[in-house]
Order: sequence, then structure tokens, then C-alpha cells
Amino acid sequence: MPPPSTGARQRAKSSQATLDDVARHAGVSSASVSRMMKEPSSVSAKMRARIEASINELAWVPHAAARALATHSTRTIGAVFPTLANEHFSTAIQVLQEELERSDYTLLLACSEYDAQRELRQARKMIERGVDAMVLVGDAHHQELYPLLRARGIPFVSTFTYRTGADPICIGSDNFSMFYGTTRYLLAQGHTHFGMLAQSTVMNDRAAARREGVYRALAEDGLTIRPTHFAEGHSGVNQGRCLFRQVMESKPWPTALICGNGSFAMGAVLEAQAMGIKVPDQLTIFGFDDFELMKELPVAISTVRVPSKEIGRKAAQYLIAALNPGTGEDEWEQMAECVAEMVLRASSGPPRTPD
Repeated sequence: MPPPSTGARQRAKSSQATLDDVARHAGVSSASVSRMMKEPSSVSAKMRARIEASINELAWVPHAAARALATHSTRTIGAVFPTLANEHFSTAIQVLQEELERSDYTLLLACSEYDAQRELRQARKMIERGVDAMVLVGDAHHQELYPLLRARGIPFVSTFTYRTGADPICIGSDNFSMFYGTTRYLLAQGHTHFGMLAQSTVMNDRAAARREGVYRALAEDGLTIRPTHFAEGHSGVNQGRCLFRQVMESKPWPTALICGNGSFAMGAVLEAQAMGIKVPDQLTIFGFDDFELMKELPVAISTVRVPSKEIGRKAAQYLIAALNPGTGEDEWEQMAECVAEMVLRASSGPPRTPD
């Protein structure tokens, strides 16, 4: 085997550079390098430039494990989301990451696919890697998860849900109120025959709360949804199309169809078009989330818009405050609710008066 090239030897050597090597190369003390890494503004611009030049030339990377031992912090935040195939989750994750980076925290992300055991395993792995705090979605988790986080003293927050006085603190919107309000609006429009494409409630307390909101609002007017006008699934535009066709097999048709997520709503509009059903003349379709495509379809979809960016930003700010006592973490009970917005578009209207 030929000996390694000069470049390879240099790379191997530089990969083993230490903080002391950087200090000697820059002609400063080790304490100055350490101080600059912790708080760049604590050293002069001239010194910072010399240190950064040495770091680049030596290809030095701080030893995370050593720093964690010294500071008792990895400056890493763990987050377990149910799925990444959801636009409002991915939007929140992006903002969460950006907000954490501003405070020199790194985001470690996992996807549970609505599996409680998997979520627990992922959380354990993150704890093993020393995460300082965790972001979760909703309140439906493995029974061991909250006790584990509390026993380890790891701050955490539940997102995309909200309840007054919740423990742990919840940052998000009130899912019950969202769909209760939507249903009351449709009732006020004159609708009395409702259908629903509901998202599965398996490991999804948000979907359960939205479903309850619909049924509670209807019950107040002595109404309900016929079993044949109710269909349940997980997600996906194609599944939305299948569920829509299933509901519309039973006549008389509902005049208002409430969809438990954005992909179901898009599937419903596309399948209605394929079946020759006029939206909203023959059927109002109301969605959830506000995916970009929902306003770009031939019939733009009325929906409940979840403030995903605000949820991601507030989750990051809350955990940063919790990890730095005295920075306002006690005030979050008043700031945790992120109010959803009803967005009215072409897919909704009053029921058509029979000819």
C-alpha cells in the first residue's frame, strides 16, 4: 500500500489540532480562544480575526464532549415530530432551528411516525447523547416519556396543542376550539347536513380534539354526522380522494364536508372535480392547515390556518429561557397560545337552495 500523500498527512494532522494549537498559531492565550468561542463579542475584532484565521487554517473543530463535561451542557436541543411529510410541521422545524441557532444551540431531530414506542426510544437516544431540552408534539405519548424527562431534569415543551394551565407547558393552538368554531360558522351559513374526513386519533390527541369540536358544535343544534358520512384515515392526498368517494357514495349527500388535515381537503376537492360535483354550489369543503397548494387549486380551499412559524419560534424561545433561568421562563403561561385563523376561500359557501 503506498504511503499517504502529503495532503492526506496534513489533513490527518490538522484534524487532531487542539485549542492550544489554535492559540499558539494565532499568537494568543488559550483563554482568549476559549472566550472567543463562548462569546465572540468578548474579544476585539482584530483578535477575533486572527483566531478565526487560525481555526480555518488548522481546520479545528471544538471537542463537543470535552466542552459538555466542562459546561454540563451540549447546547443541543432534541425534537421528536410525528412526521416530516406535513408542511406545517416542516415549517415549524425550520423556524425552530433558525431560532435555536441564533443562541448557539443545535437541533437534533427524529420522526416517530405516530408510534409511541418509537418516540420513547428516540427520546432515550437523545438523552444518551446529552440533549439539554426537548420539543414534543401534542400530549399523547408513551406513559414513560414525561416521567423520564422529569427524572433527568430535562426541560421540555409540547407543541401544536394548547390548554390553559397545562403541565407540561403547551405552545400551540386549541384544536377543539378551532373545529368547534369552524362548525359553528358553517351552521350559521345554513348547513345542517355534515360529513367529515377525519384524521386517525392513534397517538394524535390534536385530531381527537378537532373531531370532538365538530361533534360538540353539532350537538348544540341537535345534529350529528351520519356514520356513512364519516371516514377516517391517516394522511395523503390520494387517501383523501378515496375517503371522499366513500362518503359521497351515500345519499343524500352532506352539504358541508370538514376535513381533518390539508391533504384530505386537497384530495376531496380533486375527487369532487373528477366526480362532477360542483364546489361550493353542491358541496362546501373546509380544510385544516394551510398548505401552499390549497390556495392554488382550481377551487381554492377554505381552511383553518395554524401559525406554524409562531409555534416553532415560541418553542425555541421558551426552551432557551428555561435553560437560562432568570430570562423570563415564568412568563410563558401568558404567551403560550398561538391563535389559529379561519381563512375563507372559494370552496365554502351557504348550502344551495333546492330548485
